[in-house]
Amino acid sequence: MSEFEQVAALISLSMGVAWASGLNLYAAMLVLGFAGSTGNMDLPPGLQVLQDPMVMMAAGLMYGVEFFADKTPGVDTAWDSLHTFIRIPAGALLAAGSVGDITPALQVAAGVLGGSLTTVTHAAKASSRVLINTSPEPFTNWGASIGEDVAVFAGLWTALNHPVLFLVLLALFILLLIWMLPRLWRGAMLVLRKVGQWLGVVDKSSPAQVGTDDPVGKLQRLQELKQSGALTEEEFEIAKARVLGTGVKPDTGPAEGA
Repeated sequence: MSEFEQVAALISLSMGVAWASGLNLYAAMLVLGFAGSTGNMDLPPGLQVLQDPMVMMAAGLMYGVEFFADKTPGVDTAWDSLHTFIRIPAGALLAAGSVGDITPALQVAAGVLGGSLTTVTHAAKASSRVLINTSPEPFTNWGASIGEDVAVFAGLWTALNHPVLFLVLLALFILLLIWMLPRLWRGAMLVLRKVGQWLGVVDKSSPAQVGTDDPVGKLQRLQELKQSGALTEEEFEIAKARVLGTGVKPDTGPAEGA
């Protein structure tokens, strides 16, 4: 194997496991553990623990739990929220462990890049699920979850067997995320605000009340809420009109008999 192929395989493995961890951490652990335990690949020293039977059993159990939780509307969003604190650090650790013990600096770099990739992948998954949960039927949840599982297995297989192809696809995926994440985030925030209003924990008139008593400050705050997706265009215009009407007395016309 040439030096270029070795570098490509190293980067592909570290970024592949980080990307897969953002979608389904336990599936990624199972794939690597199974590949190492069956002799299909030699895991780096930092990942050899994944092929331990106890680790594989724990990953398999959690994958089974996630398989059903991830396909239940509402439960999948709660599961993703909890796993914000699990997938991201685990993805960073797996990415760092995948480069072996070449140099500590390389491990730190792989951990930082891997953790960042896991974060954006997890954010895209979680925010898209919030939007999908607005659909009344469960089939879109099932389709999205099964699609993510298939993507993890296919993506890791590609990363292990065709590293250059995986890196090209990963670059395209990152470009897509740059375009898609702001839109997903605004949509998710809008849905969560609507849910909060429905539950009574968010005041419908609160955007006009947020901030300072200065109308200019209120308008700036409303613009920020609109740009973040917390307010729709219609809600923004209604709240803007309310702010601009603050302190303006209605015109009663000329006095009678004048």
